[in-house]
Amino acid sequence: MSLDPAQLQSLVSTYVVPLVWKIIGAIVLWVVGRWVIALIGAGVGRVLDRRKLDPTLTRYTVSVASGLLTVLLGIAVLSVLGVETASFAALLAAAGVAIGMAWSGLLANFAAGVFLITLRPFKVGDMITAGGITGTVREIGLFGTTLDMGDNVKAVLGNNKIFADTIVNYSANAYRRVDLTALLASGVDVDDAKSRLRAAVAQVNNVLANPAPDIEILEHAPLGTVLTVRPYCHNDNYWQVYFDTNKAIGDTAKSAGWPAPEARQAVRQL
Repeated sequence: MSLDPAQLQSLVSTYVVPLVWKIIGAIVLWVVGRWVIALIGAGVGRVLDRRKLDPTLTRYTVSVASGLLTVLLGIAVLSVLGVETASFAALLAAAGVAIGMAWSGLLANFAAGVFLITLRPFKVGDMITAGGITGTVREIGLFGTTLDMGDNVKAVLGNNKIFADTIVNYSANAYRRVDLTALLASGVDVDDAKSRLRAAVAQVNNVLANPAPDIEILEHAPLGTVLTVRPYCHNDNYWQVYFDTNKAIGDTAKSAGWPAPEARQAVRQL
């Protein structure tokens, strides 16, 4: 069955021309929309950079914003083409809820990572204890934080576990205290021992002069008097000061001729 020119013209004007205009409008809307989204992303990036936020957080924020705007743009393009978008939007919302429930743990880590990067309770290079793990921070990601433990084993902790727990940052302050003890046998002059130890500990490398080391009586034990020996140092030098101070305590006891503490028992003859 052939169409006469009048019918063909009517068909073209009724169906083809509106469809072509819809396609052209959808293409124009997509191109212009993508250009506007790029401008918005660049603007958001500049604003976050001026606020000196972490570059990782800036990139993810821009990426998420661009993705959401692109989804909205896609729905608008489908609407221009005459596609019913109400059901599509409902389906998209339902899928979002399902994905959110399935990825609840991952999203919790993401949210905690944003807070860690923004609030900065620690930074890369700090030594911390978090989530039951002690180590040096090597990487702060949006989902997990990487620590190098003291035995050079890598540990990756979920950010939500870190943020929900107590964070101990050993590197945040200018110095930290080293806690050691020295046991003096009965009969050793305590004041002389304190003076000798104070002079010896002050000579240990990387021990701070201010605050000065604390050498005081901690307790009187059955074996003798226990002195607390507490030098201060930067966290980077903690274990070197710890071991060298222990050595200084032993060397001081040896040079001073202090007897080794020993238990004494009184024997009563019946």
